[in-house]
Amino acid sequence: MTKDKQHINVPHLRFPEFTGEWKKYKVSELLDFYSTNSLSWEQLEYGTNTVKNLHYGLIHVGIPTMVDLSKDNLPNIKDGNMLRNYELCKEGDVAFADASEDTNEVAKVVEFYNLEGQDVVCGLHTIHGRDNNELTVVGFKGYAFCSTIFHNQIRRIAQGTKIYSISTKNFSECYIGIPCKAEQIKIATLLRFIDERIATQNKIIDKLQSLIKGLRVRLVQIEKGNIVHLNEIASIYQPQTIASTELTEDGFWVYGANGIIGKYKDYNHKTEQICIACRGNTCGMVNYTKPMSWITGNAMVINTDEHQDKVCKRYMFHYLSAYNFNSIISGSGQPQIVRTPLEQLKITLPSILEQKQKAMFLDKIQGKIEISNKILSLHIQQKQYLLRQMFI
Repeated sequence: MTKDKQHINVPHLRFPEFTGEWKKYKVSELLDFYSTNSLSWEQLEYGTNTVKNLHYGLIHVGIPTMVDLSKDNLPNIKDGNMLRNYELCKEGDVAFADASEDTNEVAKVVEFYNLEGQDVVCGLHTIHGRDNNELTVVGFKGYAFCSTIFHNQIRRIAQGTKIYSISTKNFSECYIGIPCKAEQIKIATLLRFIDERIATQNKIIDKLQSLIKGLRVRLVQIEKGNIVHLNEIASIYQPQTIASTELTEDGFWVYGANGIIGKYKDYNHKTEQICIACRGNTCGMVNYTKPMSWITGNAMVINTDEHQDKVCKRYMFHYLSAYNFNSIISGSGQPQIVRTPLEQLKITLPSILEQKQKAMFLDKIQGKIEISNKILSLHIQQKQYLLRQMFI
């Protein structure tokens, strides 16, 4: 790829064989818009043979930018709710989500890349668009409308305070750049390959997480050894909480109910620690902190430092990660775990040698998960970079 500085209407980054300028169009000139329905989730179901319906919630979470019905699944319209008037989607059509609480999600888009011969309509809170002039190839528009330069335009015109929204009228204020079709194909193919690699990486992570979860549960269920109460092998306490306003850009990691929440100028634990979220929706989530960290009072520390002859800390982390804390979570409005029932948890403790061997095995899988997450992050960064640089 090369950076082209000779022309104005060209992206910063493009394939070297292309040199011509791109043409800019108003989105309202490029696309014709069709009416959509307002069917709710209660009027949809999966697994039938009726017309499929794209709900806006699936654009936000659930389906990729390029919708391929040979792999992706959309719900069907329930019997008795079929529409009288509707426009079936065609391959190459796009659908925007017209509202969101986040300006980054307003006008989030999908393109129908492969319909597999199935009938699909656009539903609640979507905007259905089609390039009837055939200025674009199938697969290009979805990525063009995901580009940074397009979303910067949307952010400026999205209306609302708590909920941001757009309408088809807004598209007369937005522009999109279009190159020749050969260049469109190259761009779309590259980004689709990256999307497929991201999807594969997510599957790898899911498999590894499923594996370690199963092994941890098995560890709890069939473990043989001495049965002890947790407070016999650990000091259990809630540290001092610091306000979110005290967090800093640099310093030591701070752990709260949601894992790492920021940094602070000081630390209250020199060694790595096991901590359990004890307040809020993440109540019962187990974390393993980095050395020299600050742990807040939203987490309960399981400190085994004084019992190293009996307890392998990494073994205990894996053991507690599989534990079901529901029986000791109290509180209706605000879920919480208090110290007394936690202290009385019964733990099966094999020999220290056996603990270390099992911890080493599980740590290898945990290490693969962490590496896989880093690889995923790099692929996502690569895609975001291209979405910033390859469009006008």
